[in-house]
Amino acid sequence: MKKLKLHGFNNLTKNLSFNIYDICYAKTAEQRRDYIEYIDEAYNARRLTEIMSEVSNIIGAYILNVAHQDYDPQGASVTMLIAEEPIKKKPDQSESPGPLPESVVAHLDKSHIAVHTYPESHPDNGICTFRADIDVSTCGVISPLKALNFLIHAFDSDIVTVDYRVRGFTRDINGEKHFIDHAIHSIQNFFTSESADAYEMIDVNVYQENVFHTKMLLKEFDLDNYLFGVKTSDLSTDESNMIRGQLKREMLEIFYGRNLKVPIEI
Repeated sequence: MKKLKLHGFNNLTKNLSFNIYDICYAKTAEQRRDYIEYIDEAYNARRLTEIMSEVSNIIGAYILNVAHQDYDPQGASVTMLIAEEPIKKKPDQSESPGPLPESVVAHLDKSHIAVHTYPESHPDNGICTFRADIDVSTCGVISPLKALNFLIHAFDSDIVTVDYRVRGFTRDINGEKHFIDHAIHSIQNFFTSESADAYEMIDVNVYQENVFHTKMLLKEFDLDNYLFGVKTSDLSTDESNMIRGQLKREMLEIFYGRNLKVPIEI
């Protein structure tokens, strides 16, 4: 697309939102506790801050502030304020943290990166689910779509739901409004071939509203990758089939967003 000549600042807000799910089976109460502890350690606030800092680097943004928190009994959150350009200090501004100029606060109104994690397990059927909600929102020319593939591979992603929306408008030098400043037909256009080959994908797009939605389900299913604290070789054939059916049902129900009442083929 030909580069727009704008009147003033690019006011378009580009928002990329993820729900990422990792599924596993932990048979005993002790194994389920160990799984939650493992997830809390693998994706604690420090690790999430590292991932989100890399997202900022990838999209070409500058981090202005970071807030992070680990929760009891489980879960973590990280929020970053970002800007399209580095912030210049006023001549009398000290190096110590303090209130930013009002113009910067306005500039940052819709520029942020946030992540929240939700580990959980079910005591009856042994299914454990880890969900990470990620939100990358930018205003200006920087695009959160650049971080798409990195985010998918930064987590063990069995199911991914991705939403991308462009809001607001910006004006060109002739006063004409532009409600989007780049070409997009589907979020899938921005996946690498590696990501595209690894997942089944379904699109639900509302082009006239600049709203794009893609659901992704991992194609490969190796039972050993979904067992926590036990291996397939430790299980009987019947038990392996039972667990495989439970895991596939969990994944399909999350993917389609509804409880399934039909038998699951294994």
